[in-house]
Amino acid sequence: MSVFKDKVLLITGGTGSFGNAVLNRFLRTDIGEIRIFSRDEKKQDDMRHDFQARMPEVANKIKFYIGDVRNRSTLHYAMQGVDYVFHAAALKQVPSCEFFPMEAVKTNVIGTDNTLDAAIEAGVKCVICLSTDKAAYPINAMGITKAIEEKIAVAKSRLSGDTKICCTRYGNVMCSRGSVIPLWIDQIRKGNPITLTEPNMTRFIMSLEEAVDLVLFAFENGKNGDILVQKAPACTIQTQAEAVVELFKHQYGRDLNPETLKPETKPEIRVIGIRHGEKMYETLLTKEEAAKAIDMGNFYAVPADNRDLNYDKYFKEGDVKRATIEEFNSNNTKRLNLEETKEKIASLEYIQNELNGIPNLV
Repeated sequence: MSVFKDKVLLITGGTGSFGNAVLNRFLRTDIGEIRIFSRDEKKQDDMRHDFQARMPEVANKIKFYIGDVRNRSTLHYAMQGVDYVFHAAALKQVPSCEFFPMEAVKTNVIGTDNTLDAAIEAGVKCVICLSTDKAAYPINAMGITKAIEEKIAVAKSRLSGDTKICCTRYGNVMCSRGSVIPLWIDQIRKGNPITLTEPNMTRFIMSLEEAVDLVLFAFENGKNGDILVQKAPACTIQTQAEAVVELFKHQYGRDLNPETLKPETKPEIRVIGIRHGEKMYETLLTKEEAAKAIDMGNFYAVPADNRDLNYDKYFKEGDVKRATIEEFNSNNTKRLNLEETKEKIASLEYIQNELNGIPNLV
């Protein structure tokens, strides 16, 4: 962690799952200060009390800034003296963005533009923007706005001077705020069927720790304008649901009658159909990106397209190999079976806490 020694890190949207994971990873290191920038004072207060209780010896390294990425002036204030930025602020619920697309534009697009401008003006050394697999071949408002976020980041990188700008693109982060596994656990405990959209739908899956690892990899290895992608495994939604049922079936109906658990009763899995804006599978690397991606072991790096606006010469030049390259998606990556999925889910700290009756803040 020597690169972070005595440095100041700012996390936009810092009260979310990613911000909590970064604090848990970094707070006891030699980092100088971590600034949590967000617009929800209640979440900030909850986070403050949580870390003061759990890590009192280092909790003073956390500084809280009320602000909104939509409001550039609040970003300028928070950026003063900052060395590095992890830009995690976003609207990320697919159905919500479908109904309120302009709200997604304001946060995911304009908010990113504001954040990068403020970082460049403040002389920040490195900004990592968090993106999503939904930005590749996007069909919904959330994915489209995150795709534009990536385009803004790459465009800014061409003129960012000493500020390095990279994006990380990853799939579903298990047990993050608003994700499906906490919902399923709640449904099981209430004795209700657990609801899934489409059994054969596939999704990339990763832990919060892996999400932080990807951001750190981008921070340490990414070049200006790069998009970094982890070679994540995937599973079907049916497999994921069955894994959660296996782990929590002994708690079925617990909230209805805490004294009488029903281990002999298995929760029903009910198919409800695909929701607004959802895809059958997700893509982490498009066919076009795969043609120029750099294989870095467990990761891919997609370099920025730094051609200028003089397109005339490209009428006579092309790339033959692009016709044979395949995209990297959740149907052709490593597919986890039930036992592998169950093992991956069971390893999460969130799941261990839920199984052992320990409250989760996120």
